[in-house]
Order: sequence, then C-alpha cells, then structure tokens
Amino acid sequence: MINITLPDGSVKEFESGVTAFDVAESISPRLRKAVLAAEIDGERRDAFAPIDHDCSLKLLTFNDEDGRWTLRHTGSHVLAQAVKKVKPEAKLAIGPAIENGFYYDFDVDEPFTPDDLVLIEKEMAKICEEKLPLERFELPREEAIKFMADRGEPYKVELIEDLPEDATISFYKQGDFVDLCAGPHVENTGKVKNFKLMSIAGAYWRGSEKNKMLQRIYGTAFEKKAELDEYITMIEEAKKRDHRKLGKELGLFTFMDEGPGFPFYLPKGMVLRNTLIDYWREVHKKWDYVEISTPIMLNRTLWERSGHWDHYKNNMYTTVIDDVDFAIKPMNCPGSILVYGTEPRSYRDLPLRYGELGLVHRHELSGALHGMFRVRCFTQDDAHILLAKDQIKNEVIRIASLFDEVYSMFGLPYTIELSTMPEDHIGSVEDWDIATAALADAITSIGKEYVINPGDGAFYGPKLDFHIKDCLGRTWQCGTIQLDYQLPGRFDLEYTGSDGMKHCPVMIHRVVFGSIERFIGVITEHFAGAFPTWLSPVQVKVMAMTDRTAEQAKAVAAELEAEGLRVETDLRNEKIGFKIREAQLQKIPYMLIIGDKEVENGVVAVRSRKGGDLGTMPLADFKAKVLEEVKSRARE
Repeated sequence: MINITLPDGSVKEFESGVTAFDVAESISPRLRKAVLAAEIDGERRDAFAPIDHDCSLKLLTFNDEDGRWTLRHTGSHVLAQAVKKVKPEAKLAIGPAIENGFYYDFDVDEPFTPDDLVLIEKEMAKICEEKLPLERFELPREEAIKFMADRGEPYKVELIEDLPEDATISFYKQGDFVDLCAGPHVENTGKVKNFKLMSIAGAYWRGSEKNKMLQRIYGTAFEKKAELDEYITMIEEAKKRDHRKLGKELGLFTFMDEGPGFPFYLPKGMVLRNTLIDYWREVHKKWDYVEISTPIMLNRTLWERSGHWDHYKNNMYTTVIDDVDFAIKPMNCPGSILVYGTEPRSYRDLPLRYGELGLVHRHELSGALHGMFRVRCFTQDDAHILLAKDQIKNEVIRIASLFDEVYSMFGLPYTIELSTMPEDHIGSVEDWDIATAALADAITSIGKEYVINPGDGAFYGPKLDFHIKDCLGRTWQCGTIQLDYQLPGRFDLEYTGSDGMKHCPVMIHRVVFGSIERFIGVITEHFAGAFPTWLSPVQVKVMAMTDRTAEQAKAVAAELEAEGLRVETDLRNEKIGFKIREAQLQKIPYMLIIGDKEVENGVVAVRSRKGGDLGTMPLADFKAKVLEEVKSRARE
C-alpha cells in the first residue's frame, strides 16, 4: 500500500499502481471526468501513469494552467498526426503548447495554404472522434535514434542526439502515430475535440536564421465548445483592433523596410505620444521625481562594469569610436548611476528619484518583431531611485500607488507577479533573498496579492511585474519594479548616513508604461483607436455644410484652438453625410456641423463619436463641456 497526500493535507491509502484517475474517481466521478493530468511530487505527469510510491498529488483540470497546457499539447500531437495524413512527406519538428493554444513546425515542400488547413482540421476531427488512447513508451538512446531515422524524421533524430547520454527518451503513441515527447498528455484524443486552427507562419528551425525556414501551424483547444467560441470571437475582435492596422488607418505610426523594427511616428501619432508624455511628466512631478537625460551611447568600460556586456551583449548594438568599443544603450540605468555620482550625497537626499524618457535600442530577431509591441528602439519611461535599505518598503508602496493611479486613468486593471532569482545572476543568494522578501512584504502590506514567477528576475535583482488587462481580457506586462543591490556597489556609489559613515545605497529600477511604443500599442487596441477626448490627436472636427458657412466654420475652429483644443476643419464641397462618415472612421470624439441655420441662430450642431446627434447648443456651452472633459481626463 502507498500513501497519497492531497493538496488539502489529507492522506489517502491506495494499492501500489493506482493512477491519478483512480484517485479522482474515489473522490468524485465528476472530478474523474474533469482530470486532464496530474502533478506528482511537484512534477507534471500523465494522469494514467501508475503510481508506486508515497507522494503528494495534485489533480489538474482545465482550470489549472498545467491542465490547459496538457490538453493543448495533446492538440499539437493531433495536429501533427493529421498533417502526416494530408501530407505524408511532411517532416516533424517541434509542437509545444503555448499560452492560449499550441503550434507545430513542419518541413514541407510547399507552404501550407488556407485550403490545407480546412483539410487538416477535418482529419483532426476524425482523430478526435476515434478517441485514440495516448500511450507512453521509452527507448534507449541508440534505439530511439534508429527508430526516428527509420520513420524519416531527421529533426527528431537531431533532438535526440542533443539529449544527454543518460536522458530518458520517451515517446507517445496514438493509433499509428508516434512522436518524440516528454509529455504529459490527456488520456485520449477525444479530449481535444473543441479545437480550431488559427494561422500559418514561417519559423526558423530552433529559432536561428542560419537554419531552414519551416512552416508553423497555430491552433487552440478548449474543454468546452462555448469557451472556444468565446475565444474565437475575441480573436476576431482583436483583429479589428490590431494596432498595426489602426495605426496606419488613423495616421499614427508606420514601419518601413528601410528600418525594420524601428517605428516611424506620423504627425497624429506624435500628438498622441506627446500627450502621453505630458501626462507622464505631470504624474512624476506630483510624486517628486526629477527628470534627467543621459547619452544614447556609452563606452564598453561602463557596460562591463554594469554587467550588461557579459549578460546582455547579444541584444546590444555596438560600434567603435577612436579605437574604443561603444554600445548604444539597451537600458538607462547606468546613465542614472553616473548622474548620482556627480556630487556627494547625504541620507537627507534620499530617496533620490530620477525620471528619464530614454531612447534605448535592443537587437531583436526579425521573426520576433511585432508592431509596437516588439521593436528594436523604444522610449522607456524609466525611473531609477537611489535609497537606503530601510526606505525600501515605503518606496515600493509609493511606486505601487503611482502605478495604480496611472492604470486607473486608462481603465486598465492589473495583477502583480513577483519574479525571483534566475540562474544567470550577479550577487549573493543572501542579498537576493533579502531583496525578494522586501518586495513581497511591501506588496502584501498594502493588501495587494501577487503570484510567484520563479527564476524570471533581472540578472541584478528580483522584480515585481504589473500585468495590465485590456477590454478583451488580454494581459500585457507593462510596469515593473526591480530591486537592485548589485549595481550601486559595482559603481562604488555611496551616501553619508546619519551616523556620519559612508553607506552604499540600494537602487530601484521601475517603469510604468513599460515603453511609450508598447503602451501606445496596448491602448490603441484597448480603445480600438477611439481614444478618450483628452488623448485623441484630433478632438473636434468642424464641418461647413456649404461654402456660405465656411468662414463661420473657420471662426469656430479658431475659437476652440485658442482654448488649446486640437481641431481640424472640413470645408470641402462634399455632402455632409460623407464628411461625418469620414470623421467617424477617423474616430474623432466630436463633430461640429455649421449650416445656414446654425449661423443664423448663433449655435453649433454637435455630434459625438459615441452618442451620435446631440442637437444644437451655443458654442460656449460646447466649449465648456469639452474643456471639462479634457481637464478631468474623462473616459467615455
């Protein structure tokens, strides 16, 4: 007999060889049906695997991230099996589960087409209907290599050859299909019946541009059809909101072949950008930050001292000036450190809060570039705070309050993630433990919750990542608070304490937008391009109904502009309905129509983007309404 400890601490006795499914059945037949995988002693495993020792057991359902991962990973195997039926010559590469779905990479003679996806989906449906059981088996290394070679799968052979000599090499079989895989999987292919293939893309083998371009098919799977339908609806809505599409249509920004990954801001995009920056400056002045600006390029010695040359060089652009290596900055922190060191500091100066809108450059692979979300140059809305160790808790609380103020302004709820020490780090484990505990204590003390993201801290310290949620429920990592015990010491920073002795400060790195570019991408999709009036590049469009009212339209526009409003006029000899539709497509908050009656009565006819026809009103009343909306930064 063996003892199995459940998450609630209860211990149940079973015969050796029991499975997680058996344990679930003993609790509830309904639970047995819902279980997709198991976590045994902290390790994700098949729920149909025999258990022969005392252990802790967590039953994983679709409500658990690992349960969803298991279902979707099996979905990738069903996809691969279907592709081999449709295109037997296809060579298998890799097929992992990812957030919200899965993908599989194939080497095929001709790229997949939308018609191919239709055929593949039909084969997948047949495979799901057959409810083929997933069976795991293992082979010694040489046998495994021969097994995959005999099946004509060179990519699998390469993967096996790269595994350690003593690695356990496992495979999963479903019907006549076999794949190299560590698992786990659901019990049968019928569990994946609520699936959908989403898109096709190119992908280099193992992510290297030096390797062959493969064909990647993306898909997703859900436990219930209603959940799948809801997700597909969300994806369709997301396509309409795609910031790359809206950025072009609204004249905000664009990308060009002459500078891949480097955004070009258009005039209206600059208005949006500058308005965000004005707001950023207002908030940071309120919270006692001072703004600095540091050079975009600094020499190698600095980056070696900071640790970036050793830990981040592959992402940096470098050059040589006067026989000296220089790097374009990928981060702003070393510059802030140099500013701190320009004069002696006292404990009375701390915390010292530097804000910087610094343009940084990072080398991203071309395949990773994605509109404003992943670019090669961006403006980080950085802040670096130098402080004493006993000030950490209060300062983190203060930063969290600033973040809350900013995200609330845009209607963006958020969750917090605490990322701990990575393998590639600097500094002692003791310092890391102290820093991590300080961040956790600060967040819990203000009643906020967080989840642990193990091993994902920056190389110099742990961090709190703020994941904002847009109107479609998608999350975006924007804000971060990173606690750094390392860099101040590396640069010999110091301050004179109240005891008259020299002490090394601690440094907090933090951003609230993350970057201006990424945040613009997020809010463009969040608002579907219909920005709140205070943020809209054009706030009012004044339209003359006829040539006779053109001069009055100009006068109205001038009066609004004198109040600081952003106004355009449309004096063209076009039908007013055409002008209104065009303004609506440009998502302008307010339209003023000036016709003969409006001129005669001294009023303006008002239409709003959201409310439609608002009737006529004196210009003074409209002006007061819009100015208050802008001043309060109201959301519609």
